[in-house]
Amino acid sequence: MINRQSRVGLTVKVLVLGLWLVITLFPLYWIAVTSFKKPGAIFSFPLSYWPTEWSLENYSGLFDTADFGTYVLNSLLVATAAGLVATLIAMFSAYVLARFEFRSKGAVLLAFLATQMIPAFIALGPLYVMMVNLGLVDSRFGLALVYIAVCIPFCTVMLRGFFANIPDALEEAAMIDGLSRVGALFRVVVPVMKPGIVAAFIFNFVNCWNELFLSVTLLNKDAHKTIPTALNGFITSYNIDWGSMSAAAVLTILPTMLLFAFASRYIVQGLTAGAVKG
Repeated sequence: MINRQSRVGLTVKVLVLGLWLVITLFPLYWIAVTSFKKPGAIFSFPLSYWPTEWSLENYSGLFDTADFGTYVLNSLLVATAAGLVATLIAMFSAYVLARFEFRSKGAVLLAFLATQMIPAFIALGPLYVMMVNLGLVDSRFGLALVYIAVCIPFCTVMLRGFFANIPDALEEAAMIDGLSRVGALFRVVVPVMKPGIVAAFIFNFVNCWNELFLSVTLLNKDAHKTIPTALNGFITSYNIDWGSMSAAAVLTILPTMLLFAFASRYIVQGLTAGAVKG
């Protein structure tokens, strides 16, 4: 009786998970299929769930007319620079919060968490005025600075958990052997928490790579636009270029999928290590 109930429960779980997987993957499948259809076949009726004639016209149009290569390069530069700098700064701030006791430490942590609860558009007005005064509007450097500021609070809270899981005795032993505190940090602690640092960088990179709201607001010239801003440009008041948008979406998703595939081991190790102790 118990075995029969177990089989029924397992079957229900498999069916529910399978249905959920289909619902989750279908939008991605539809985007990929649409990107390989000819422009005239996208709006055909009845709907075609498999292209009758495959075409790369949407992909070639991205590089011939929309200068998609420039957008990819801009996104790569901004996301990589912002991810690296934000991870480095967050690593130092998380180390201080995890290793030292000082007045208002709780208030600092609370402030970091509070920034994650405030919608970005609330600060958009003052941020835009500040960027105008600094001459950083329509600048990839300015956008990277904003991304760094946005990524640091969450990354700091995340890395603080990793530092808290590493015993102080490791650094103390290294300092007794003659290393400075900074030397012990980079030569002893950082190698131990490499999965956490890689996970933090990937989260920062993906967030910057996919960000739309700030990039649309702060970038105007085509030469400076990132991929999300370029995707938004396919939507006009009278038309949506579904073919080009689908092709661009496929090319946009590929780098993040490859990044997660190659670094999945570090991400799992990092997240589980950081979840043990906050």
